[in-house]
Amino acid sequence: MDITITPLDPADPTTVDQAYGIKAASVHVPDMPPSPRQWFEATIGFQRKDERIDHALAYLDGVPVGLIKIEYPLLDNLDNAGLDIQVLPEYRRRGVGRALYAYGVAQVRAAGRTRIMGHSPDTMPGGVVRDPAPTAFAQSLGAKSALVDVRRRLDIDTVDAAALDALLADSLPRAAGYELLTWAGEVPDAHLDDIAYLDGRLVTDAPMGDLQWEAEQVDAARIREFEAFRRAQGVRGYHVVAWHVDSGRIVAWTHITCPATPDWHAIQQITIVDPDHRGHRLGLIVKIENLRLVTRHEPALRVIDTWNADSNRHMIAINEAIGYRAVDIWQNWQQTI
Repeated sequence: MDITITPLDPADPTTVDQAYGIKAASVHVPDMPPSPRQWFEATIGFQRKDERIDHALAYLDGVPVGLIKIEYPLLDNLDNAGLDIQVLPEYRRRGVGRALYAYGVAQVRAAGRTRIMGHSPDTMPGGVVRDPAPTAFAQSLGAKSALVDVRRRLDIDTVDAAALDALLADSLPRAAGYELLTWAGEVPDAHLDDIAYLDGRLVTDAPMGDLQWEAEQVDAARIREFEAFRRAQGVRGYHVVAWHVDSGRIVAWTHITCPATPDWHAIQQITIVDPDHRGHRLGLIVKIENLRLVTRHEPALRVIDTWNADSNRHMIAINEAIGYRAVDIWQNWQQTI
């Protein structure tokens, strides 16, 4: 068998078709939809200042069967690179994955990086059984699990509106002095600096286990560039924030994104509260209000997925109070090369 690996040219429609076909057919989690074509094309073609993303195709005897994505942070975390390897199911166990891994390591070393990271779904005790191959593959290469995330899913049809009303009624009196603001799409100019500050706190505030990932330097320009990237991907975003009246600052923020397709799926992204303003139930309040915002705008939405470190007991308690239920775990792999 002859395995060759060739960098993906975003301007070549034939290889883009081949790459997307591999990505769409290589999903290890059956209840997660494959990435939309628009999302994939923007990922390979959009030029960003904070991150470079390269792809390469693996051919087995001339047939395209594997894909690697390499992510290079450009503004911080300059020792790190992310690897994502996918191989068509019918061509696995033929050395393609290992060839792509060796290619990725060589590329990362040539770029001066010393650490690679990736992730894989895994079975949680009593949970839905997941394909053990991705985890076994990472372990066989010497990668170590540095952080375990738990994916929880909210089934919109089972949301207890009366229970959420009761949670808000109990929580809002503790949030005197704060007002809620909502928007769909881009962050208003007046709030850019506050959102950048909160976004940059995520790595500092969220449990990171043994992951060697430094806080990101986020400013208004970085937020705007990422919004342009999301637009190119076809992603729609919904936001709710808590505005502190006395200081005139946004001090809590939550964000849900919906892909271009399918219309039934969304992801609960960041939820963060400034440490100086915790203890007022702001995290719970903004999450409930954002759930209501997104379901008003996205009537076909059926499920929302979210990930939390298994040690993040506070956010897990909020999510489970809203109705999210654990589905599986996701290993965050790390390896020094």
